[in-house]
Amino acid sequence: MAMQLGYTMMTEQAGPRELVGHVVGAEEAGFDFAVSSDHFFPWLEEMGHSPNAWVTLGAAAQATSRIPLMTYVTCPILRYHPVVVAQQAATLQILSGGRFTLGIGAGENLNEHVVGAGWPPADVRHEMLVEALQVIRELFDGEGHVNFRGDHFDVESARLWDLPEKRVPIGVAVSGEQSCGIAGELGDAMVATEPRTELGEWFDDAGGVGKPRIAQMPLSYDTDRDAAIERAHRLFRWFGLGWKVNAELPGPPAFEAASQFVRPEDVAGSIPCGADVDAVIEAAQEYAHAGFTHLALVQIGGDAQQPYLEWAQRELMPAWRKAFGD
Repeated sequence: MAMQLGYTMMTEQAGPRELVGHVVGAEEAGFDFAVSSDHFFPWLEEMGHSPNAWVTLGAAAQATSRIPLMTYVTCPILRYHPVVVAQQAATLQILSGGRFTLGIGAGENLNEHVVGAGWPPADVRHEMLVEALQVIRELFDGEGHVNFRGDHFDVESARLWDLPEKRVPIGVAVSGEQSCGIAGELGDAMVATEPRTELGEWFDDAGGVGKPRIAQMPLSYDTDRDAAIERAHRLFRWFGLGWKVNAELPGPPAFEAASQFVRPEDVAGSIPCGADVDAVIEAAQEYAHAGFTHLALVQIGGDAQQPYLEWAQRELMPAWRKAFGD
């Protein structure tokens, strides 16, 4: 099955100028698309960064010419009001010349607590996400001024004055049947982090047949496998906690505490580490078998991007094209 190869601008592990340089390098290396996280905090303090994703993506849109860009993902229910997200997305679509996809989801407490509005339970967050999607889609329609009265959001006479020629597609992050239903009905793509076949089935049942399915997978490239494992454990040991946990923890100290008993061998068993192309392809096969059409790889470590890009162009991409097609 064909599956596109993506690059991740991980805002939690590099500053804005470095991130723009990284995505320029990814375009030059031949990656099919690029995604960007949208955080206010890093997962762990040692990661050390969290610049504004939208400003960085605007710069990336000007610094690149071919590679599609995407938020992976923005939460439009607390830190941003949906009308602000709609305006940002429309503007970025214009700046990028039609290369942008708006990825949205119900968010994590880690980033959203900063506005002091509390952290609603998952079912309420999904209600808020549905309303946010309704507002954003209506603003993208561009048919006059938008007024909206919901249980969670009010919109008063809003209009996007600069709309792109190509409507911004919306990808919706999913983790279970409820979110898959939202994505299938109101989204243009499904966004996930786990290679679970049932996600696509639920997405299809709600109207997602034929729409893209976009996933993300971490790896830690290094010619020294022990160094790759050490870096992955130091910076990414939180990944195995699962998204039900990750969505609820309030800050980096909580992630430090929750992941304190994760061992290097645990990380090495769940994330490809080293320079073994076959290990990356084998891990990616799980996503292809689960029906995903796009997979964005996350190279762990802000200082490890250039050697990774060179290796990806030289060794990974030929193997990827052979395994998953062009």
